[in-house]
Amino acid sequence: MKAIVLMFDSLNRHMLPPYGCDWTHAPNFSRLAERTVTFDTSYVCSMPCMPARRDFLTGRPNFLHRSWGPLEPFDDSLPRLLRAGGVTSHLVTDHYHYFECGGATYHTQYDSWQFFRGQEGDPWIGWAGPPPAGRRSGRNASSSRLVRQDQVNRLFIREEHQWPQSQTVAAGIEFMRRNAREENWFLQIEVFDPHEPFFAHRMYKDRYPEHYARYDGPVNDWPFYGPVTESPEEIEHLRYEYASLLSMCDAKLGDVLDCMDELGLWEDTLFIVWTDHGFLLAEHGLWGKTVTPLYEEIARTPFFVWDPRCRKRGERRRSLVQPAIDLAPTILGFFGLAPTEAMFGRDLAACIAADEPVRDAAIFGYFGQQVNVTDGRRVYMRGPAGPGNGPLFEYTLMPTHMREMFSVEELQGTIELAEPFTFTKGCRTLRIPARVSPLPELPGGQSAILFDLERDPGQERGYRDPEEEAEMERHLVRLMRALDAPAEQYVRLGLDAPAPGAS
Repeated sequence: MKAIVLMFDSLNRHMLPPYGCDWTHAPNFSRLAERTVTFDTSYVCSMPCMPARRDFLTGRPNFLHRSWGPLEPFDDSLPRLLRAGGVTSHLVTDHYHYFECGGATYHTQYDSWQFFRGQEGDPWIGWAGPPPAGRRSGRNASSSRLVRQDQVNRLFIREEHQWPQSQTVAAGIEFMRRNAREENWFLQIEVFDPHEPFFAHRMYKDRYPEHYARYDGPVNDWPFYGPVTESPEEIEHLRYEYASLLSMCDAKLGDVLDCMDELGLWEDTLFIVWTDHGFLLAEHGLWGKTVTPLYEEIARTPFFVWDPRCRKRGERRRSLVQPAIDLAPTILGFFGLAPTEAMFGRDLAACIAADEPVRDAAIFGYFGQQVNVTDGRRVYMRGPAGPGNGPLFEYTLMPTHMREMFSVEELQGTIELAEPFTFTKGCRTLRIPARVSPLPELPGGQSAILFDLERDPGQERGYRDPEEEAEMERHLVRLMRALDAPAEQYVRLGLDAPAPGAS
């Protein structure tokens, strides 16, 4: 038995042919849908990149307790659990966040790993001179360290095979060839693309000749997170830049599918394709994520699975799933291993085989922003009840942010040892006052809002309804209770906290 996970970052469901897009060049995603089960109601959990990966490795949401950060000492990770069960794990990736302060404990969980440099602002090529000029204009063409480093990195990525994604997928295929006749291994091929900046080789832009023949506006492949100010022509251009990079992802997916065919791996290999989240490409008048509400374009994700046990292919599944937390128990179950008690996700084997439901509601969000819940038809976004965004605390034994450790000033503040949570194995954690960022504004300036996705799939008409909100609030409180959410989260959201000891 073998398992392969191919993971993309910021892969938009609504830009893929299997989900109805008719203008992007992505034939291999259509081919994938013919060979797998395609999920129609797949949602994110903790957001964004590294919180989603902590969910993936631990099988439980983490965004109610802390922000972006490393695995914690009390976390059980999927690769370590596989190792204990006699399954070898290997990671190939160009996702450079694994190698920053806030991701430093992830890659070492695997038995072996390979990293390919150069994505986004990865501090790869040393460059002491002025930044290269003339590559990009637009609002993101600033002198920031991240943009400057990206400009330098691109000087050393010229040929298609030099792209970090190309190298990552090639290394994954090399592992597949080397180990095709072996048993009990798990391979994670993880690429940063199509995450911004939308930097693709010219051969993939040539998939869209009409656009690039007529466009004569400013060069910009890196949208600035926030409200759209670009012209309609510039908006279209940025979408085609994304589409070009998506076409590169499609080509690399095709390489993996070809290798699966050639080696006969469909016979005994669990094959999963998923993403951590989507990305707003001017929908709702916004670019990006993190500074926006978790609209469907971000929160509802593409998800494909081939399970050789049931051998279902070319079928759709409507059940509500959350790959970020469901994949760990699913992969463990495939190898005959049990999930840990702390895992909140569900083994999807029966759902893959026969669309058997695994949950009636799903919780998702960013730390310190709105907390969201969906029942598959409705989405309820719930923000802070008061004018501030507190109380809010980080619970961690690894006080690290995305790119740096917690500052001395943060650690000199009011820090306490919290009592153990149900999932911390008796460990007390540091309770540190959180950095409070501005909240994304919900439509109409509301503190809470509902969307009915059957009547309003584009989430253009949010509404308030006391009875429906009470129902969704019950889902929210039940899930927060099951996750042992900190007491102040109920206060922050204006919810009635469960009584001590309530189940």
